[in-house]
Amino acid sequence: MYDALINVNGEQVPTLDILLMLTIISLLPSLLVMVTSFTRTMIILSFLRTAMGVQQTPPNMVLVGISIFLTLFIMNPVISEINTEAYTPYKNNEITQEVALERAQVPLKRFMLRNTVDSSLKLFTDIAGQEVPDEADFEDKDAYVDAMIDMPITVVIPSFMTSELKRAFTAGFLLYIPFLLIDIVVSSTLMSMGMMMLPPAMISMPFKLLLFITVDGWELLFQNIVTGFY
Repeated sequence: MYDALINVNGEQVPTLDILLMLTIISLLPSLLVMVTSFTRTMIILSFLRTAMGVQQTPPNMVLVGISIFLTLFIMNPVISEINTEAYTPYKNNEITQEVALERAQVPLKRFMLRNTVDSSLKLFTDIAGQEVPDEADFEDKDAYVDAMIDMPITVVIPSFMTSELKRAFTAGFLLYIPFLLIDIVVSSTLMSMGMMMLPPAMISMPFKLLLFITVDGWELLFQNIVTGFY
């Protein structure tokens, strides 16, 4: 047990630090999911599958895989900046671990602030007692984000999460509308023909698939997801 508390330099490491590190490592996947574009992408794809009424097609594994690779595509500039400004200097022993963590937060906070709704940010800054400058006083969004970059990450993350949920459910509602119209038309037609015992979903599903294929739905959806991030 004693040997487990010795680091590579032969120095004793406090047990509390090890427990804290293990806790952070166990929570790391959840943290990475909530500070990237994964949440919005996954929710939108889930709404699409439900709206089309295709049950488990595509399966959850496929949706997760699509969300992961779209997230990597969207977050590539942020990951590259973290690698250049924080990880590479730390790997080369040019900066300490604390400095590397501080530098790694900057690209993430800039990404989250660019994609955070003002009302969500104001909600959590008011709760935390933080003052927020007025965006109208700045030339553009980038200048406003640069002025907010010193905002605590404990305020930025919940603001970003709230904004992502809001945008994801809004997009899901908009995706529902065309498919809902098809369901209404099919149900009205079957009722007018006296075929009330025939499930409308059985008839409407092929029309939903036809509509989605005709408009090249996957490319259109992916394009809007990617371009929806600042």
